[in-house]
Amino acid sequence: MSKDSKYLAIIDLGSNSVRLKIDQINPDGSYQTKQYEKRYVRLSSDMGPEKVLQPEPIKRTLKALNEFRQICDQYKNLKILAVATAATRQAQNQTEFLKQVQEQTGFVIHVISGEQEAYLDYIGVSRTLAIDDGVILDTGGASMEIILVKDGQAEEVVSIPLGSVLLSQQYNLGDLVSAPDLFNAVVRVDRALSKKNWLNRVRHGKVIALGGCNRALAKIYRWRQAASSDRVAPVHGLTMNADEAFEIMYQLLKCTKSERAKIRGVNKGRADVIIGGLLPLMSIVRQHQIKLIQFSNSGLREGLLFRYLEHETSLEKLFTL
Repeated sequence: MSKDSKYLAIIDLGSNSVRLKIDQINPDGSYQTKQYEKRYVRLSSDMGPEKVLQPEPIKRTLKALNEFRQICDQYKNLKILAVATAATRQAQNQTEFLKQVQEQTGFVIHVISGEQEAYLDYIGVSRTLAIDDGVILDTGGASMEIILVKDGQAEEVVSIPLGSVLLSQQYNLGDLVSAPDLFNAVVRVDRALSKKNWLNRVRHGKVIALGGCNRALAKIYRWRQAASSDRVAPVHGLTMNADEAFEIMYQLLKCTKSERAKIRGVNKGRADVIIGGLLPLMSIVRQHQIKLIQFSNSGLREGLLFRYLEHETSLEKLFTL
Protein backbone atom coordinates (compact mmCIF):
# COMPACT_ATOMS: atom_id res chain seq x y z
CA MET A 1 0.00 0.00 0.00
CA SER A 2 1.35 3.42 -0.97
CA LYS A 3 2.11 5.61 2.01
CA ASP A 4 0.77 8.61 0.06
CA SER A 5 -2.59 6.99 -0.52
CA LYS A 6 -5.65 7.19 1.64
CA TYR A 7 -8.30 4.53 1.91
CA LEU A 8 -12.03 4.90 2.18
CA ALA A 9 -14.11 2.05 3.60
CA ILE A 10 -17.84 2.20 2.98
CA ILE A 11 -20.07 -0.12 4.96
CA ASP A 12 -23.61 -0.47 3.67
CA LEU A 13 -25.86 -2.24 6.18
CA GLY A 14 -28.95 -3.19 4.24
CA SER A 15 -31.99 -5.28 4.97
CA ASN A 16 -30.80 -8.41 3.19
CA SER A 17 -27.01 -8.04 3.10
CA VAL A 18 -24.16 -6.02 4.55
CA ARG A 19 -21.36 -4.92 2.26
CA LEU A 20 -17.87 -3.53 2.68
CA LYS A 21 -16.12 -1.66 -0.12
CA ILE A 22 -12.59 -0.31 0.35
CA ASP A 23 -11.20 2.12 -2.21
CA GLN A 24 -7.69 3.47 -2.47
CA ILE A 25 -7.87 7.23 -2.93
CA ASN A 26 -4.84 8.59 -4.75
CA PRO A 27 -3.38 12.11 -4.37
CA ASP A 28 -4.75 13.09 -7.81
CA GLY A 29 -8.28 12.18 -6.77
CA SER A 30 -8.45 8.93 -8.73
CA TYR A 31 -9.46 5.73 -6.97
CA GLN A 32 -9.24 1.97 -7.26
CA THR A 33 -11.35 -0.59 -5.45
CA LYS A 34 -9.02 -2.72 -3.34
CA GLN A 35 -11.50 -4.99 -1.58
CA TYR A 36 -15.18 -5.83 -1.71
CA GLU A 37 -17.01 -8.10 0.72
CA LYS A 38 -20.66 -9.09 1.04
CA ARG A 39 -22.46 -11.11 3.69
CA TYR A 40 -26.11 -12.18 3.59
CA VAL A 41 -27.44 -11.37 7.05
CA ARG A 42 -31.18 -10.91 6.35
CA LEU A 43 -31.40 -8.24 9.06
CA SER A 44 -35.05 -7.48 8.25
CA SER A 45 -36.13 -11.11 8.67
CA ASP A 46 -39.24 -11.60 10.82
CA MET A 47 -39.41 -7.97 11.95
CA GLY A 48 -43.19 -8.23 11.77
CA PRO A 49 -45.63 -5.33 11.96
CA GLU A 50 -43.96 -4.29 15.24
CA LYS A 51 -40.76 -3.56 13.26
CA VAL A 52 -38.42 -5.11 15.82
CA LEU A 53 -35.02 -6.51 14.83
CA GLN A 54 -34.82 -10.13 15.96
CA PRO A 55 -31.97 -11.80 17.92
CA GLU A 56 -30.81 -14.21 15.20
CA PRO A 57 -30.54 -11.59 12.41
CA ILE A 58 -28.75 -9.29 14.86
CA LYS A 59 -26.33 -12.10 15.70
CA ARG A 60 -25.61 -12.73 12.00
CA THR A 61 -25.09 -9.03 11.41
CA LEU A 62 -22.70 -8.62 14.33
CA LYS A 63 -20.68 -11.59 13.13
CA ALA A 64 -20.37 -10.06 9.64
CA LEU A 65 -19.44 -6.65 11.02
CA ASN A 66 -16.77 -8.17 13.25
CA GLU A 67 -15.29 -9.81 10.16
CA PHE A 68 -15.34 -6.41 8.45
CA ARG A 69 -13.58 -4.87 11.46
CA GLN A 70 -10.74 -7.37 11.10
CA ILE A 71 -10.42 -6.44 7.43
CA CYS A 72 -10.48 -2.69 8.09
CA ASP A 73 -7.80 -3.03 10.76
CA GLN A 74 -5.38 -4.25 8.08
CA TYR A 75 -5.41 -0.81 6.40
CA LYS A 76 -3.60 2.31 7.53
CA ASN A 77 -4.83 5.83 6.84
CA LEU A 78 -8.38 4.50 6.52
CA LYS A 79 -11.56 6.56 6.83
CA ILE A 80 -14.76 4.62 7.47
CA LEU A 81 -18.23 5.69 6.38
CA ALA A 82 -20.85 3.27 7.71
CA VAL A 83 -24.51 3.69 6.86
CA ALA A 84 -27.67 1.70 7.51
CA THR A 85 -30.82 1.72 5.43
CA ALA A 86 -34.40 0.47 5.63
CA ALA A 87 -34.34 -2.34 8.20
CA THR A 88 -32.44 -0.27 10.76
CA ARG A 89 -34.32 2.86 9.76
CA GLN A 90 -37.67 1.21 10.51
CA ALA A 91 -36.61 -0.70 13.63
CA GLN A 92 -38.21 0.18 16.95
CA ASN A 93 -35.09 -1.12 18.70
CA GLN A 94 -32.75 0.87 16.47
CA THR A 95 -30.96 2.67 19.31
CA GLU A 96 -30.20 -0.53 21.23
CA PHE A 97 -29.01 -2.28 18.07
CA LEU A 98 -26.65 0.53 17.02
CA LYS A 99 -25.23 0.73 20.53
CA GLN A 100 -24.56 -3.00 20.45
CA VAL A 101 -22.84 -2.64 17.07
CA GLN A 102 -20.58 0.14 18.32
CA GLU A 103 -19.69 -1.70 21.53
CA GLN A 104 -18.84 -4.97 19.77
CA THR A 105 -17.27 -3.72 16.52
CA GLY A 106 -16.30 -0.10 17.06
CA PHE A 107 -18.31 0.96 14.00
CA VAL A 108 -20.44 4.07 14.34
CA ILE A 109 -23.26 3.46 11.90
CA HIS A 110 -25.35 6.36 10.65
CA VAL A 111 -28.94 5.69 9.69
CA ILE A 112 -29.83 7.56 6.51
CA SER A 113 -33.32 8.55 5.45
CA GLY A 114 -35.03 6.97 2.47
CA GLU A 115 -34.72 10.22 0.54
CA GLN A 116 -30.99 10.44 1.27
CA GLU A 117 -30.59 6.83 0.14
CA ALA A 118 -32.48 7.57 -3.09
CA TYR A 119 -30.39 10.65 -3.82
CA LEU A 120 -27.13 8.77 -3.25
CA ASP A 121 -28.42 6.10 -5.65
CA TYR A 122 -28.96 8.86 -8.20
CA ILE A 123 -25.41 10.13 -7.72
CA GLY A 124 -23.97 6.63 -8.08
CA VAL A 125 -25.96 5.84 -11.22
CA SER A 126 -25.78 9.19 -13.00
CA ARG A 127 -21.99 9.43 -12.68
CA THR A 128 -21.47 6.01 -14.27
CA LEU A 129 -24.30 5.64 -16.80
CA ALA A 130 -25.80 8.12 -19.24
CA ILE A 131 -29.34 8.96 -18.18
CA ASP A 132 -31.10 12.08 -19.42
CA ASP A 133 -34.68 10.95 -18.84
CA GLY A 134 -36.05 7.92 -17.07
CA VAL A 135 -36.53 6.39 -13.66
CA ILE A 136 -34.02 4.74 -11.33
CA LEU A 137 -35.32 1.89 -9.17
CA ASP A 138 -33.33 0.42 -6.28
CA THR A 139 -35.13 -2.52 -4.68
CA GLY A 140 -33.70 -3.60 -1.34
CA GLY A 141 -34.81 -6.01 1.33
CA ALA A 142 -37.22 -3.69 3.18
CA SER A 143 -37.67 -0.70 0.90
CA MET A 144 -37.47 0.54 -2.66
CA GLU A 145 -36.05 3.86 -3.72
CA ILE A 146 -37.34 5.54 -6.89
CA ILE A 147 -35.82 8.56 -8.61
CA LEU A 148 -37.39 10.37 -11.57
CA VAL A 149 -34.67 11.85 -13.80
CA LYS A 150 -35.45 14.63 -16.26
CA ASP A 151 -32.74 16.35 -18.32
CA GLY A 152 -30.17 14.56 -16.22
CA GLN A 153 -31.46 15.95 -12.91
CA ALA A 154 -33.24 14.16 -10.06
CA GLU A 155 -36.70 15.75 -10.05
CA GLU A 156 -38.45 13.34 -7.67
CA VAL A 157 -36.99 11.04 -5.01
CA VAL A 158 -39.03 8.70 -2.86
CA SER A 159 -38.53 5.70 -0.59
CA ILE A 160 -41.37 3.19 -0.18
CA PRO A 161 -41.17 0.66 2.71
CA LEU A 162 -41.65 -2.42 0.52
CA GLY A 163 -38.79 -4.72 -0.44
CA SER A 164 -37.77 -8.25 -1.35
CA VAL A 165 -37.62 -9.74 2.15
CA LEU A 166 -40.75 -8.00 3.40
CA LEU A 167 -42.87 -8.96 0.37
CA SER A 168 -41.56 -12.51 0.21
CA GLN A 169 -42.27 -13.20 3.87
CA GLN A 170 -45.64 -11.46 4.06
CA TYR A 171 -47.01 -13.12 0.92
CA ASN A 172 -45.33 -16.56 1.07
CA LEU A 173 -43.24 -16.02 -2.06
CA GLY A 174 -40.18 -17.90 -0.81
CA ASP A 175 -40.86 -21.29 -2.35
CA LEU A 176 -43.42 -22.39 -4.94
CA VAL A 177 -45.75 -19.43 -5.33
CA SER A 178 -49.53 -19.82 -5.30
CA ALA A 179 -51.75 -17.68 -7.54
CA PRO A 180 -53.64 -16.06 -4.61
CA ASP A 181 -50.41 -15.10 -2.82
CA LEU A 182 -48.91 -13.67 -6.00
CA PHE A 183 -52.10 -11.74 -6.73
CA ASN A 184 -52.16 -10.20 -3.25
CA ALA A 185 -48.48 -9.21 -3.47
CA VAL A 186 -48.91 -7.68 -6.94
CA VAL A 187 -51.91 -5.66 -5.77
CA ARG A 188 -49.92 -4.40 -2.76
CA VAL A 189 -47.04 -3.21 -4.96
CA ASP A 190 -49.30 -1.77 -7.68
CA ARG A 191 -51.23 0.27 -5.13
CA ALA A 192 -48.07 1.65 -3.55
CA LEU A 193 -46.64 2.71 -6.91
CA SER A 194 -49.90 4.06 -8.36
CA LYS A 195 -49.87 6.79 -5.69
CA LYS A 196 -46.77 8.31 -7.33
CA ASN A 197 -48.50 10.14 -10.16
CA TRP A 198 -45.20 11.58 -11.39
CA LEU A 199 -44.21 8.11 -12.58
CA ASN A 200 -46.58 8.70 -15.50
CA ARG A 201 -43.90 10.99 -16.92
CA VAL A 202 -41.67 8.01 -17.66
CA ARG A 203 -44.31 6.20 -19.76
CA HIS A 204 -42.77 4.29 -22.70
CA GLY A 205 -39.36 5.35 -21.38
CA LYS A 206 -36.42 3.74 -19.63
CA VAL A 207 -35.84 2.32 -16.16
CA ILE A 208 -32.41 1.78 -14.62
CA ALA A 209 -32.60 -1.02 -12.06
CA LEU A 210 -30.29 -1.80 -9.18
CA GLY A 211 -30.42 -3.82 -5.99
CA GLY A 212 -29.60 -7.50 -5.54
CA CYS A 213 -32.74 -9.04 -7.03
CA ASN A 214 -32.78 -6.73 -10.04
CA ARG A 215 -29.13 -7.50 -10.67
CA ALA A 216 -29.91 -11.22 -10.39
CA LEU A 217 -32.38 -10.74 -13.25
CA ALA A 218 -29.59 -9.17 -15.28
CA LYS A 219 -27.24 -12.04 -14.45
CA ILE A 220 -29.77 -14.64 -15.57
CA TYR A 221 -30.24 -12.77 -18.82
CA ARG A 222 -26.55 -12.29 -19.53
CA TRP A 223 -25.84 -16.01 -19.06
CA ARG A 224 -28.65 -16.82 -21.45
CA GLN A 225 -27.16 -14.45 -24.00
CA ALA A 226 -23.53 -15.47 -23.50
CA ALA A 227 -21.87 -17.14 -26.48
CA SER A 228 -19.48 -18.87 -24.09
CA SER A 229 -18.53 -18.84 -20.40
CA ASP A 230 -15.60 -16.50 -21.09
CA ARG A 231 -17.74 -14.02 -23.05
CA VAL A 232 -20.28 -12.89 -20.49
CA ALA A 233 -21.54 -9.30 -20.63
CA PRO A 234 -21.02 -7.13 -17.54
CA VAL A 235 -24.11 -6.30 -15.53
CA HIS A 236 -23.33 -2.58 -15.41
CA GLY A 237 -24.94 -1.03 -18.48
CA LEU A 238 -26.62 -4.26 -19.61
CA THR A 239 -29.99 -3.70 -21.32
CA MET A 240 -33.00 -5.89 -21.98
CA ASN A 241 -36.54 -5.29 -23.18
CA ALA A 242 -39.75 -5.80 -21.23
CA ASP A 243 -40.74 -9.06 -22.93
CA GLU A 244 -37.40 -10.62 -22.03
CA ALA A 245 -37.85 -9.59 -18.39
CA PHE A 246 -41.40 -10.97 -18.27
CA GLU A 247 -40.28 -14.28 -19.75
CA ILE A 248 -37.59 -14.75 -17.09
CA MET A 249 -40.05 -13.78 -14.34
CA TYR A 250 -42.49 -16.38 -15.68
CA GLN A 251 -39.80 -19.06 -15.53
CA LEU A 252 -38.86 -18.09 -11.96
CA LEU A 253 -42.49 -18.27 -10.88
CA LYS A 254 -42.76 -21.85 -12.10
CA CYS A 255 -39.82 -22.94 -9.94
CA THR A 256 -39.51 -24.00 -6.34
CA LYS A 257 -36.92 -22.30 -4.15
CA SER A 258 -34.39 -25.10 -4.74
CA GLU A 259 -34.99 -24.99 -8.49
CA ARG A 260 -34.47 -21.21 -8.56
CA ALA A 261 -31.20 -21.61 -6.65
CA LYS A 262 -29.88 -23.78 -9.49
CA ILE A 263 -30.53 -21.16 -12.16
CA ARG A 264 -27.29 -19.58 -13.27
CA GLY A 265 -27.26 -16.02 -12.04
CA VAL A 266 -29.36 -16.64 -8.90
CA ASN A 267 -27.37 -16.81 -5.69
CA LYS A 268 -28.80 -19.47 -3.38
CA GLY A 269 -29.01 -16.85 -0.63
CA ARG A 270 -31.43 -14.87 -2.77
CA ALA A 271 -33.56 -17.72 -4.17
CA ASP A 272 -36.31 -17.23 -1.58
CA VAL A 273 -36.65 -13.46 -2.03
CA ILE A 274 -36.11 -12.91 -5.75
CA ILE A 275 -39.82 -13.14 -6.64
CA GLY A 276 -40.75 -10.45 -4.12
CA GLY A 277 -37.69 -8.45 -5.10
CA LEU A 278 -38.64 -8.32 -8.78
CA LEU A 279 -42.28 -7.31 -8.27
CA PRO A 280 -41.59 -3.53 -8.08
CA LEU A 281 -39.63 -3.59 -11.34
CA MET A 282 -42.28 -5.70 -13.07
CA SER A 283 -44.99 -3.35 -11.81
CA ILE A 284 -43.30 -0.21 -13.11
CA VAL A 285 -42.54 -1.84 -16.46
CA ARG A 286 -46.13 -3.10 -16.80
CA GLN A 287 -47.97 0.00 -15.55
CA HIS A 288 -45.97 2.47 -17.61
CA GLN A 289 -45.25 0.31 -20.66
CA ILE A 290 -41.51 0.68 -20.22
CA LYS A 291 -39.61 -0.34 -23.33
CA LEU A 292 -36.05 -0.59 -22.03
CA ILE A 293 -34.55 -1.86 -18.78
CA GLN A 294 -30.92 -1.08 -18.01
CA PHE A 295 -28.98 -2.34 -15.01
CA SER A 296 -26.48 -0.61 -12.76
CA ASN A 297 -23.80 -1.94 -10.44
CA SER A 298 -23.41 1.54 -9.00
CA GLY A 299 -25.69 2.97 -6.37
CA LEU A 300 -25.56 4.02 -2.73
CA ARG A 301 -21.93 3.04 -2.07
CA GLU A 302 -20.67 4.74 -5.22
CA GLY A 303 -22.79 7.78 -4.42
CA LEU A 304 -21.03 8.07 -1.06
CA LEU A 305 -17.66 7.61 -2.75
CA PHE A 306 -18.31 10.36 -5.31
CA ARG A 307 -19.51 12.74 -2.61
CA TYR A 308 -16.35 12.00 -0.65
CA LEU A 309 -14.17 12.66 -3.69
CA GLU A 310 -15.85 16.05 -4.02
CA HIS A 311 -14.22 16.81 -0.63
CA GLU A 312 -17.56 16.95 1.13
CA THR A 313 -16.11 14.87 3.91
CA SER A 314 -18.42 15.78 6.78
CA LEU A 315 -21.43 13.55 7.22
CA GLU A 316 -23.71 16.57 7.05
CA LYS A 317 -22.40 17.48 3.58
CA LEU A 318 -22.24 13.89 2.35
CA PHE A 319 -25.92 13.38 3.06
CA THR A 320 -27.18 16.79 1.95
CA LEU A 321 -29.72 16.39 -0.85
